Amino acid sequence: MRSVEPIRWTPEGVVLLDQRRLPGEVVYHTYTDYRELAVAIKDMVIRGAPAIGVAAAMGIALGVLHSRAASLEELRAEFKTICDTFAATRPTAVDLFWAIGRFQRKFDSLARNAAQNNLEPIKEALADEAQQVHRERQLADEAIGKFGAELLPSSGRIMTQCNAGALATGGIGTALGVIRVAAESGRKLEVFVPETRPYLQGARLTAWELQQDKIPLTLITDNMVGHFLKTGGVGAIVVGADRIAANGDTANKIGTYAMAVLAHENRVPFFVAAPVSTLDLSLASGDAIPIEQRPADEVTHVHGVRLAPDVAVANPAFDVTPARFIAAIVTERGVARAPYEQSLRRLAQGASAPSPVAR
Repeated sequence: MRSVEPIRWTPEGVVLLDQRRLPGEVVYHTYTDYRELAVAIKDMVIRGAPAIGVAAAMGIALGVLHSRAASLEELRAEFKTICDTFAATRPTAVDLFWAIGRFQRKFDSLARNAAQNNLEPIKEALADEAQQVHRERQLADEAIGKFGAELLPSSGRIMTQCNAGALATGGIGTALGVIRVAAESGRKLEVFVPETRPYLQGARLTAWELQQDKIPLTLITDNMVGHFLKTGGVGAIVVGADRIAANGDTANKIGTYAMAVLAHENRVPFFVAAPVSTLDLSLASGDAIPIEQRPADEVTHVHGVRLAPDVAVANPAFDVTPARFIAAIVTERGVARAPYEQSLRRLAQGASAPSPVAR
């Protein structure tokens, strides 16, 4: 089912598919220095909240694996620097901090039982942990796909936003994973793909992924979303997420909020697909979600060519969709519905949600 592999752990280093070069070129880079991998996350060689979490896990393991520390104390100090380096890359994607927290707990557990000058077991265990994070992400995507596919219509048009596919997760994708499973199960769907200015993840990445899988699609500009939700017979929308607050408010790529409002106006069900690691129950609402501000040249330039005069530019990478516009949040543990304070906490604690009802 998975047609593209954006990240993998190899004996030579961490291999990333350069998503900035798609769809024109398929280029892979191999990273042996954790600092260069952190720059790759910041510069969006790899992007998408779950994939950023996988990349951070591999990057931390890579840094420890190549550490020249001679003692546990030296390795502990270097480990903190490694984690801080990744924490400074992308502030909105909570999967990044989930991965860092997981590795901090793992390191502390290993260090308690480690011999003072025998660091190899720690290095090997963290390398294994990074690969386990990747395997878990792949399994979670497949579960999200199965739960979410039941929510989509048996035929007709659906819409997504940005890229929440294999490129964004390292598995089959969250939103696109739902679409992939639905298509494989026999649903006859066509996908409206907004271009997703200014970085064009929809036009460059989602359209490319769907084309690779031979899933019918129509590429549209962002300002066509309202028109097609009103006139295009769209039966559902499914998007990914970068952070979900305790009340269900969801941060996703800029433009998602407007899409959700327009979906509500036109009575189109709006679904969010994301792993449990994207839940941030420490935040009461989306008002507390930090919003990353990207460089101005992403708006003023395309492939290095200036399209706008030298003026002030706003470039928030994300916006927040209020929970009242979200029909359901699909996770690998089941489907959450309002009131989200209760349903999301139940899923976060490991309980299963009721099976979704087909629509």
